[in-house]
Amino acid sequence: MDGKELLEVVLPGTVEPEGLELRHRAVPTPGPGQIVVRVEATGVSFAEQQMRRGRYYDQPPFPFVPGYDLVGTVLTAGTGVAPGLVGRRIAALVKVGGWASHVLLDAADAVPVPDGTDAAEAETLVVNGITAWQMLHRKARVRDGGTILVHGANGGVGTVLVQLARAAGLKVIGTASTRHHETLRAMGVLPVDYRQDVPALVRELAPGGVDAVFDHLGGRSVTDSWRLLAPGGTLVAYGTALTRDDTGSKQWPVLKILGRVWWWNALPNGRHAYFFNVWAGRALSKDRFRSRLRADLTEVFQALGRGEVTARIAARLPLTEVAEAMRLAESGTVAGKVVLVPEA
Repeated sequence: MDGKELLEVVLPGTVEPEGLELRHRAVPTPGPGQIVVRVEATGVSFAEQQMRRGRYYDQPPFPFVPGYDLVGTVLTAGTGVAPGLVGRRIAALVKVGGWASHVLLDAADAVPVPDGTDAAEAETLVVNGITAWQMLHRKARVRDGGTILVHGANGGVGTVLVQLARAAGLKVIGTASTRHHETLRAMGVLPVDYRQDVPALVRELAPGGVDAVFDHLGGRSVTDSWRLLAPGGTLVAYGTALTRDDTGSKQWPVLKILGRVWWWNALPNGRHAYFFNVWAGRALSKDRFRSRLRADLTEVFQALGRGEVTARIAARLPLTEVAEAMRLAESGTVAGKVVLVPEA
């Protein structure tokens, strides 16, 4: 590429990973209040795995460029943008569009990345970190010494969540396949094999119930998670992984969880339930969403700087090898996040 052309990955429809398309087009020119970012790292989240199947709750119509988050350097800026932003490394949550060598953004969506922070390491903590932080500290709010259950503790969100929870003084029980148990123990997590009777194993470790459950599985798991709560406990559901390969309505799995959440919260039992989506608040108030994103992601980056959180990079692959990256992320064999690095 000659610097005037960008490379992006297009999802043309419900295709296998090899069906993802590479496209070249001109690098855009920023308008007022906008910036163009040269992407240094983006990643494969569970959202893109669902989008590839046409299963993400509110994905845009095909074709589109996936990519929920990115880290890069501000290349150019339009009028009204602070001059000091050009040349800075920033992170951004974009929902779609991140799988590209250059991305056009509103400058207000850029969150500064601390100097000296590796781009790929920072990338693992954008959508995963902000999701983990807000679920733990804005929704569950478990007191020091409490006990939580994290499903998929070896995953992208899970690995960040358990580390933040341990830094907050919480006892953590985490589900994962046995191949990841040694890694989880090293992080101070009590591992549980997700293929076993999870409710029974969790009750052995927490006879009185847990103070919070973080459930990305959906389906039948949500009900089991609710029943594992101690009095005053909180369920935070944030995905529908169990229905990833289902057919039919992509909205129905989410609507069923929302219905359960509404019913459970109406019961006079002192427990609470939420369905969390990191992007949902943007439609209600863009300014509030941006303010919280900047504050909370800054907290996550500071935790990285203090060593409370370690960036878990499952693999770094060029953007041109996106099919392999997608297959690896979907394999369930890796811990952490698969990162895409656009070629210079």
